[in-house]
Amino acid sequence: MIAYFGSGPYCYSNSLVMMFGPDAPDVGVVETATGSPFGMQLVDGSLPFFDPPGWNPEIGVDDAMAALGWAAESTSGGGVDAALDRLSACLVNGPVVVGPVEMGHLRYQPGKTGPIGADHYLVALGIDDEHVLLHDPQGYPYARLPVGDFVAAWRADTIDYGEPFTLRANFHRTAQVDPDDAIRASLDRAAHWLRAEPDSGTAALALAELLESGCEDDLRDQLVHFVIRVGARRLADAATCLHRVGRTGAAVVLTEQARLVGALQHPLVTGDDRAAAAVLRALAPTYDVLRRHLDVE
Repeated sequence: MIAYFGSGPYCYSNSLVMMFGPDAPDVGVVETATGSPFGMQLVDGSLPFFDPPGWNPEIGVDDAMAALGWAAESTSGGGVDAALDRLSACLVNGPVVVGPVEMGHLRYQPGKTGPIGADHYLVALGIDDEHVLLHDPQGYPYARLPVGDFVAAWRADTIDYGEPFTLRANFHRTAQVDPDDAIRASLDRAAHWLRAEPDSGTAALALAELLESGCEDDLRDQLVHFVIRVGARRLADAATCLHRVGRTGAAVVLTEQARLVGALQHPLVTGDDRAAAAVLRALAPTYDVLRRHLDVE
């Protein structure tokens, strides 16, 4: 097994690493502690994610911070003026995590001209009457975004979880936690996610059937531009994390899952949907195997 390093859509975990500062753990530890690698869901029967049923990034961020010994003040809601005033006040004391936001309103990203239903997290650095200054972990340090576009993104009315105008500020340690201890502490929660309903293996089989019945362009785009990339990455990182704390059986299963999810990219890009469906059918039983390893190791 070799650990993966490289760019990828790890917006909330990279945002947390920025806020934790020079003593932050590896971003793969943060992602694993969110619980995101431990399952698969098919939202509304048609929108796939390689994360657990019922999980979302807001849940994951809170779980990771608790496991790693960090806390922050989280606020949301209110009108636009009140939200901007709250953001300005918080920024006096340092950077702030904002999100979820609607990525389609981040117009410094090429091709983004309006809402696309894609969630994202950012670190806000400053604000004036015209612009918000941002570290965007998608690959845009010190990005400047007009306040109007930022508000439209931060309102997040096209995102199916969270609240409008959510921010986390005043990050502070509650305990000194070794990263390996944080990984160990998160494993009960990981097993919980693998027991969640509807079953992750069933989601994999249902996606296989969707692909074989004719993969719509929107579904293909979602898979090849985001879902597979982040899914394979978080599984590879979780495998590395569990290997380092001695959970070798679970790490082997996670590595196999990472290989299978990564193997979806080529057939889906090239239109070989039958081959992609076969990969998903091989993936389906691995979720029960992983759960058993976490329950007994």
